[in-house]
Amino acid sequence: MSSLPLSSPAPEPTPTATVAASTAVPAHQPAAGDLAVLAARAAGDDLLAPAVRLDSVVPAPEQVEADPTASFVLTADTAIQVTADPGARAVADHLAELLRPATGFLLPVADTRAVGPTGTLTLTLAATPAGPAPAIERSTTDLGAEGYRLDVAGAGVRLVAGTPTGLFYGVQTLRQLLPAAVESSTPVTTRWALPGGTILDRPRFPYRGAMLDVARHFFAVEDVLRVIDHLARYKLNHLHLHLTDDQGWRIAVDSWPKLATVGGASEVGGGPGGHYTKADYRRIVSHAASRHVTLVPEIDLPGHTNAALVAYPQLAPDKLAPPPYTGTEVGFSYVDPADEQTYDFIADVLGEVAALTPGPWLHIGGDEAFKVKGAVYTDFVERAQRIVADTGKAVVGWHQLAPAAHLDGRVLQWWGTDAEDPTTADAVRRGARLILSPGNHAYLDMKYAENTPIGHDWAGLIDVRRAYDWDPGTHVADVPSTAVLGVEAPLWTESVTSLTDIEFMLFPRLPAIAELGWSPRAAHDWAGFRERLAGHGPRWSTAGITFHRAPEIPWPATPTVPRQNRAPQNDTTTH
Repeated sequence: MSSLPLSSPAPEPTPTATVAASTAVPAHQPAAGDLAVLAARAAGDDLLAPAVRLDSVVPAPEQVEADPTASFVLTADTAIQVTADPGARAVADHLAELLRPATGFLLPVADTRAVGPTGTLTLTLAATPAGPAPAIERSTTDLGAEGYRLDVAGAGVRLVAGTPTGLFYGVQTLRQLLPAAVESSTPVTTRWALPGGTILDRPRFPYRGAMLDVARHFFAVEDVLRVIDHLARYKLNHLHLHLTDDQGWRIAVDSWPKLATVGGASEVGGGPGGHYTKADYRRIVSHAASRHVTLVPEIDLPGHTNAALVAYPQLAPDKLAPPPYTGTEVGFSYVDPADEQTYDFIADVLGEVAALTPGPWLHIGGDEAFKVKGAVYTDFVERAQRIVADTGKAVVGWHQLAPAAHLDGRVLQWWGTDAEDPTTADAVRRGARLILSPGNHAYLDMKYAENTPIGHDWAGLIDVRRAYDWDPGTHVADVPSTAVLGVEAPLWTESVTSLTDIEFMLFPRLPAIAELGWSPRAAHDWAGFRERLAGHGPRWSTAGITFHRAPEIPWPATPTVPRQNRAPQNDTTTH
């Protein structure tokens, strides 16, 4: 999974957007939104068209039926009504939190049984969405675990889903249908119009994720929480945390405390490293759950274990402590597969991590264990898989686990660059499912182009089109689409040292991978995607998200944003 070291220094951020302020107006004057609407109407009907088209969403929805004659305008009188369910109420509160800063509106949240004002945003939990939608072809009687239907009309907006998760994804769509200024952290004077029509939407694959390597370089809890927010924005539902490697051990384990305190005190380049306490990890899990994201923790075995051996040399084959490792080579370290203490260690660690993790998965790595070969490797993996099963979790591992005996629920994460992989195809025939992370399409630590200041190129250069133009359902030879659980975009951090670097490598490629995981294959269209993606540049600029201004995307000029006050706003940066 690792990449070759790169000597190029991390890039310096440069400002890309300037925010202009207008005359200050109190943030909650009820007339502000109404005045904006009246001004637009006075200027002529052609100015009433919403700033965003209904078919501009990323990932592309399953079905879109626009109604150019209708639009809904948020004003200071708009309210949010929601089904009396705790999960649905949490989503409604999230919607209000997203909209209040930029609009300056109160947007009160109330039970749908309460009598509310006209012009509402209504979130409803229902197995069967009500109301006609003659051009929507597929039945709306089964939205599934993550689907939703969004209806926008002049009188109000209705979002319906069978689960709070479906409502949450509908909210992310609704967010994209408002002007880019909705991402502002301070009130903006504009017309908050949603385009009219109906969207019916549900995902192609159940697993849609990204991986963050916190072992090569350690990232603070706040950075991880921000990454989770980025995933949720594009309907990704899993965050794989690569918690252990040669350079650092990042999760506290009570039964082996020096793993974190000793093994965690290093990172690539000789920095201080760090680790997550159990309280830190619970905070990450909790925030992920609030964004309908499942954590997938990885404890890499039997290789990539130098940090563990520094802390506990009795796990090493020669029982000698190696020095801390701050380089980027791979394949030299491993725990002793012939020592029973190794399996006690594995059971203790995986048991504690499983107890902290509500999701169904435990990832055991398994890649690049070059010094543990043949039957010794296979026997080790099979025993580790059984230990995972004993915790009540399903095992995930890199596709090097393929030769091992199948265990019910086993998932292989395929990171190859050659789609002809008979060993993996055989594992699938024996029952394994795949998460697709092809190194030459989905590895977000690869450079965009030769002059990209950070990243690697061992799997090739990955511009936005290369990240987008492949099909997870047919990518690996002799693997049917029914065996594909989903997609994941890994970000290894040998050369990534800051949140700014993380965002630069994620955007704009992460939305491309998200669309492959969510949207129906029939919606796959590079020309259409690049146009839709371009509209997200101003959103990222407004939100202060660093991104690469990829030349293949027709980014619009970033306009100045009229604001209702002069509160300071962080500059947006790109590399």
